[in-house]
Amino acid sequence: MALRAEPPDGGWGWMVVLSAFFQSALVFGVLRSFGVFFVEFVAAFEEQAARVSWIASIGIAVQQFGSPVGSALSTKFGPRPVVMAGGFLAALGMLLASFATSLTHLYLSIGLLSGCGWALTFTPTLACLSRYFSRRRSLATGLALTGVSLSVAFAPFFQWLLNRYAWRGALLLVSALSLHLVACGALLRPLSLTEDPAMGGPGAQLISLLHHGPFLCYTVALTLINTGYFIPYVHLVAHLQDLNWDPLPAAFVLSVAAISDLVGRVVSGWLGDTVPGPVARLLILWTTVTGVSLALFPVARAPTALVTLAVAYGFTSGALTPVAFSVLPELVGTGRIYCGLGLMQMVESIGGLLGAPLSGYLRDVTGNYTASFVVAGAFLLAGSGVLINLPHVCFPAPTSKPQDFVTEALDIKVPLPKEGPGED
Repeated sequence: MALRAEPPDGGWGWMVVLSAFFQSALVFGVLRSFGVFFVEFVAAFEEQAARVSWIASIGIAVQQFGSPVGSALSTKFGPRPVVMAGGFLAALGMLLASFATSLTHLYLSIGLLSGCGWALTFTPTLACLSRYFSRRRSLATGLALTGVSLSVAFAPFFQWLLNRYAWRGALLLVSALSLHLVACGALLRPLSLTEDPAMGGPGAQLISLLHHGPFLCYTVALTLINTGYFIPYVHLVAHLQDLNWDPLPAAFVLSVAAISDLVGRVVSGWLGDTVPGPVARLLILWTTVTGVSLALFPVARAPTALVTLAVAYGFTSGALTPVAFSVLPELVGTGRIYCGLGLMQMVESIGGLLGAPLSGYLRDVTGNYTASFVVAGAFLLAGSGVLINLPHVCFPAPTSKPQDFVTEALDIKVPLPKEGPGED
């Protein structure tokens, strides 16, 4: 690895963006389209919605809770072998799920095994991307995360696979798609920056982050956002079928949201790099509008109103994602991005684990998804309220720089270990 004084803002970084684009499609694009399988699993195993919801929730939670492991392994071995191994695990989990005879098998295969694979792919890749860009970080992140919007094709494609091959055959083909994560990992090239030695080892970075007030505040906010964020992608199809929609038109509404999501990610990434002022202000705006649109879903009954809400939700939920990841390097610095992103996603996993089952439980208790969508919107609005309290980022001093925020916020001094000449 060549030692660079600062991120190159391009070069091989665009190949990392391409890799992250396909990885986000093969991880979160698949997860977002998994609502199509939800109805099939309820019918096949004759289980309640809350129990079936645990499949996606365990996968999301394991992906996020295991992120520190992926970050630590990437720090030691580099992101390339870690992501390639994760791609193999993700594909293996989907393959084993096609032989499931109970929900427990799906919990272990999709939730645990594929979730572990996703943990080793997404976070190391995004952290690697953040180290390649500085001025264009929001745009690069937005372009990379537009891969999630390939669920515009995945949702109807998965429904077609279900109609033609049933859920077992469909999962076999999803496994084949997931194996392409191995090729994505091969594109990653680690980058060494001059600031890295000053950040210390993983232990020193962890202690610093645990005493970093703005980082902890930010993590709490994203955990609340994460609790309600995925609800439409798990239960919107089922909600529309409760309103007597046919399966294919219901899946089409998810595709409409995914198209709007793609536009929102690109627009938000561009705005994050061009609009003066802290990026966190954009994050607060997008989070608030997303929460309001979620809470309005039960009110809409006409097809036009539902599609309009799907467009609004897709745009704003997509727009908040690139700026959410762009704020973190400003808080903790690029030298701590592997540890910071891994720790943040681990805590976020609490929201990912509880969100969909809570929504399914409310559906079982009330008989409809009204309370589910209202509560999901409330979680996002609560997260937006916490973001307003972020110091420096929301209301910075005019002459301050992002690097100054990191230095000022770290009140604890952690002694760095003595290193030998051969140690990294």
